Amino acid sequence: MIAVHIERGRLSLRRRPRPHGPPGFALLRVLAAGICNTDLELRRGYYGFRGTPGHEFVAEVVEADTPALVGRRVVGEINLNCGRCEWCARGLGRHCPRRKVLGIVGHPGAMAEFVTLPEANLHTVPAAIPTEEAVFVEPLAAAGEILDQARIPREATVAVLGDGKLGLLIAQVLAAHGSRVHLFGRHREKLRIAEAAGVQAELAGARLPRAAYDRVVDATGSAEGLRAAVAMARPRGTVFLKSTVHDAVKLDAAPVIVNEITLVGSRCGRFPPALRLLASGKVRVAGMISERLPLSRAPRAFRLAATRGALKVLLEAG
Repeated sequence: MIAVHIERGRLSLRRRPRPHGPPGFALLRVLAAGICNTDLELRRGYYGFRGTPGHEFVAEVVEADTPALVGRRVVGEINLNCGRCEWCARGLGRHCPRRKVLGIVGHPGAMAEFVTLPEANLHTVPAAIPTEEAVFVEPLAAAGEILDQARIPREATVAVLGDGKLGLLIAQVLAAHGSRVHLFGRHREKLRIAEAAGVQAELAGARLPRAAYDRVVDATGSAEGLRAAVAMARPRGTVFLKSTVHDAVKLDAAPVIVNEITLVGSRCGRFPPALRLLASGKVRVAGMISERLPLSRAPRAFRLAATRGALKVLLEAG
């Protein structure tokens, strides 16, 4: 099979044997995989990564211990936990110290013709969701994690900083929840996507509002985003950290301490709510697809995904 390979900042296509998982794992034929900011960071050296990336995907089940899964379209949770440690026993398998992470830590990712995952990680995709839109389930689940981490009353005002792929998803998820979302970004065409979902969006100028929000989400994907988000938060406000940045982040802790700001790291989320949002049409992602290319053109796809202003670039089977 063909698979994308990253090593020492270089990306190539390689031929590899079709993978085989242990009992309880399914063999999946990848239909489409999305390139996200984490994948771009892996290419830049994040985690000292070496291997096949890709954790946003839709696939068809080829082989499984559960016959009913064969032939079904599925998406998959990316954390492969041990199932035996204290964290797993507490229902916190995403934080299992021995976990592997699809396409990031210790388990080959979905930018390949085939991939394996535990059947327990799989979720069937409803027929109403097109394959290219189902690719967004993983980042959409991550966006929804904010609502599981904090009680945000309906009609509460929330600022989202950053109009990239994740920022747009977070803004839409919060708007679907009933929040009054103020999205700040640097690309007028991206902000229009959020506005179509009922989000108040504006271009971020040199001066952002200061001490204006009880809740701020940093989805800038930049080292400067956290500092800006902290400045936007009111005393005793909450800042949700959604950016994965390879570089060290410099932060003056004084405003955080003096203003008693709560910082909440936020990563993966639950898939079922994300699937329901997509199926309901409350979150629209079709307009967030910039390009669709075959897996064989992965080097070009990565170049396009790294272009300023690009949204989701898909690698598709065929």
